[in-house]
Amino acid sequence: MDPVTLETARLLLRPFGSADADAVYAACQDADIQYYTPAPTPFRREDAEKYVAETGPQGWSTDRDYILGAFRVDNGALVGSFCLTKLSQGVYELGYWAAKEQRGHGYSAEAARVLCDWGFTALAAHRIEWWAMVGNAASRALAEKLGFTLEGTLRNRSMVNGEPHDWWVGGLLKP
Repeated sequence: MDPVTLETARLLLRPFGSADADAVYAACQDADIQYYTPAPTPFRREDAEKYVAETGPQGWSTDRDYILGAFRVDNGALVGSFCLTKLSQGVYELGYWAAKEQRGHGYSAEAARVLCDWGFTALAAHRIEWWAMVGNAASRALAEKLGFTLEGTLRNRSMVNGEPHDWWVGGLLKP
């Protein structure tokens, strides 16, 4: 699928470009992003360059990961990265991270909502899943704000810093 651009009143969601590597690098220095997401730790400049130049475009070209950067319309600042990942026919996972200085303003909910709406229409999704490590209260609050139903806790689902961690899973069904 060709990449798309989505808009809200305050945000522009578009594919990342090479000019965005500095902003991605700066945002991903946040310890919470490195702990709660699959971002490499430590997150190096090369990781940012690969994310914007390879990971994003490959996801779109293979119809597996639809990654968009969310940018504020008023000043162009990076809000975060938002993605739908195909899990199976009609089922996608919503993934996201937000730049620390952009949290608490409703931008992430705005970006995630427009991406989910796009997924239900353009991708014919009938279910979107959300996963987060237990303890990531901000991610859970956002998912619940979007209407996701918490469906369970997966015990010891993944290893983080050499330790097993539980994960929450939720679902949002097509309206």
